[in-house]
Amino acid sequence: MNKDEIGGNWKQFKGTVKEKWGKLTDDDMTVIEGKRDQLVGKIQERYGYQKDQAEKEVGEWETHNKYRW
Repeated sequence: MNKDEIGGNWKQFKGTVKEKWGKLTDDDMTVIEGKRDQLVGKIQERYGYQKDQAEKEVGEWETHNKYRW
């Protein structure tokens, strides 16, 4: 998968990320821009989760949405 394909995937799935984690802002989404580690970090920051909890939620979201980074 090349960078353009990853970017396209992210644009498609950005809405589902905001549905799942509504506390993430548009600025957060710009920072994340398809980077898994950034998503985990922002979830930790906005929800006060420990890293393992944020990782678990992202993993579940990936499985449910069949998202590939």
